[in-house]
Amino acid sequence: MALPPPSRSRQRIFFILCVSAFIIFLTNLTVITGTDYRDGIEILPIPQSLKRPVQRNKPPQLTIHEDKDDFSYSSEKADDHPIPHLMEKAAADFRQYQDSRSRTFVQAIGRYRKKYGRHPPPGFDKAGIPYGCREERNVYNIDDFDQIWDDLRPFWSIPPLELRKVVKGMLKEDPENSGLAGITIKITSGNWRTDEFVRMLNVFVKELPDMQIAMNRLDQPRVIVEWEKLQEHLNVEEKSRNLDRSVTNGFSRSRELGRADESMSFPIAGWFSASKKPYMDLASKACPPDSYARNNVTMDPAVAEAKYKFPNSGGLVSNFNISSDLCTIGPEIQDLHGMLFAPATMVATKELVPVFSECKVNVNNDILFPANMYYSDDPRYTYNPENDIPWDDKHTTVFWRGMTSGGSQELGTWRRLHRHRFVQLANGTDLHNTKTHLTLPTLNSTTTPPSYTETKNWDPSPFSEKYTDVGFPELAWCVPDSKCGWLRSFLKEVNATTALTDQFLNKYLPDIDGHSFSGRWHAWLKSRSLGIKATIFREWHDSRLFAWQHFVPMDNRFDDFYSIITYFIGLGNRKGGGGVYIPTHDSTGKRLAGQGREWAAKVLRKEDIEVYMFRLMLEYARLLDDRREMIGYGGNGRRMKEEKEWAWP
Repeated sequence: MALPPPSRSRQRIFFILCVSAFIIFLTNLTVITGTDYRDGIEILPIPQSLKRPVQRNKPPQLTIHEDKDDFSYSSEKADDHPIPHLMEKAAADFRQYQDSRSRTFVQAIGRYRKKYGRHPPPGFDKAGIPYGCREERNVYNIDDFDQIWDDLRPFWSIPPLELRKVVKGMLKEDPENSGLAGITIKITSGNWRTDEFVRMLNVFVKELPDMQIAMNRLDQPRVIVEWEKLQEHLNVEEKSRNLDRSVTNGFSRSRELGRADESMSFPIAGWFSASKKPYMDLASKACPPDSYARNNVTMDPAVAEAKYKFPNSGGLVSNFNISSDLCTIGPEIQDLHGMLFAPATMVATKELVPVFSECKVNVNNDILFPANMYYSDDPRYTYNPENDIPWDDKHTTVFWRGMTSGGSQELGTWRRLHRHRFVQLANGTDLHNTKTHLTLPTLNSTTTPPSYTETKNWDPSPFSEKYTDVGFPELAWCVPDSKCGWLRSFLKEVNATTALTDQFLNKYLPDIDGHSFSGRWHAWLKSRSLGIKATIFREWHDSRLFAWQHFVPMDNRFDDFYSIITYFIGLGNRKGGGGVYIPTHDSTGKRLAGQGREWAAKVLRKEDIEVYMFRLMLEYARLLDDRREMIGYGGNGRRMKEEKEWAWP
């Protein structure tokens, strides 16, 4: 029997259901593709209480998230803001870095010789490359050790015996005056000192020959050779390269200074005090003759700035390496960074002497090694995931705590110290008092498609009051009053001390130099928060970290600070008038933070530090060997039985 035709009411219901399903489908499609359907809707997220006490009770649901990252979130609407362009360039550079690395021992050996013009050091086939490739260490890029070569290259111009005498002479000086600690590697005695440095060496010390090391105990770097003199050293090194000479794969047995040598006079390192003196007086002489640092009286500063700033972007950094190059930016920040105009403990030399330091500026000739605090388990610096909650649960806050370090704090100079400048810049109360107006790119919604233009007529104080929590937990080390009584009359609000892991409750974590580098940087990169980095110092890991791919770079003048954070947090209302509007890019911040965290887990491990130190010690040991031109690894690696085991994915 035939069924009766459906009633009109049923047809109407069916039609309504179809239309509803279609609308739901379009809505989901819009969200997935990132289409901005919110014209006229306030873009800024609902403000949270930012000036809250540090020890806060977290919502119960925050404790049940699994400890894993989700990189499947959709991208936000593409626009013409400068930051996406900077991120795109960084991503391309990072892909090239990944694609160009050696995948086998044979490739690594060939690449070493091509880059440096020398054979690898002795033990490279047993203690060098394989050490980093073994499953328990699994180094991602076995070629990324150019910093070691750059640091050690000038010392090839000094004969080995003279070099050993220089080290011996430095260590014979009073350690309180020289600021050095001596480390003697002697296979028969095992007489170890200097804590974390020695702990690193102990991992592979059996593979090393006898030698002495002079380690810097002070905060600031020590060695600064004038440019013309350094070129002489580099020219000698380059002329001594020879890949045709046969080499022996082993160090010399006896490397000690003989009794006759002991009776000789030792070279003087030539230390002098440069505390509280303009450091650019020294640094400029270590720069090339055509650099801005040597010609800042006649050269247009805009020419120097164009080398590392993205044009018309509110001051955003496009080249992080050049942004810390004192030969380019030194004259512009010489009165804005504490180490450059008021260093607290500067003891330097203009002589080329082998001193191992944790950091340096680009014109220094110290030998970099991984900082002790990156290897230690000190809770003040070591990443602890206890309170590192998922990005979406974090406070939309720019959070910073730090000591009043960075230079000599005196009544006439404290406002120019870099940490003090940052605290004032990010403090809404101070901004109200000074009526500061800053530059930032704002959306011009009258054009099609919308574009970004610079504005200078913007008061950041209301924004800062909502979204920044920045301050000193303690005022100390003032001159002449060590308790900083006079400073308290200017910095009245002192924020509470915050444990390192509690800072991960916030999305945005700036990292600002102290007396030297910031030891918290590895923790920032390993966390789920986004690191924002401003520094003049160089460290061992710099070549493996990519600005705008793993972190956000910031100029040492901080003139781009609000351009950065307004991009991620958002500013104003599209239809609110006034022309100051930037849509939020929260998921872009989440993506950058995730990329940094994922990469740090691959290249900033303790295993990576140990491999870097091992490679550094092999290269340094060869420098001290009387037969250094005749020792090294001369093979090609093709006959190594373990070749397949040393291939990288």
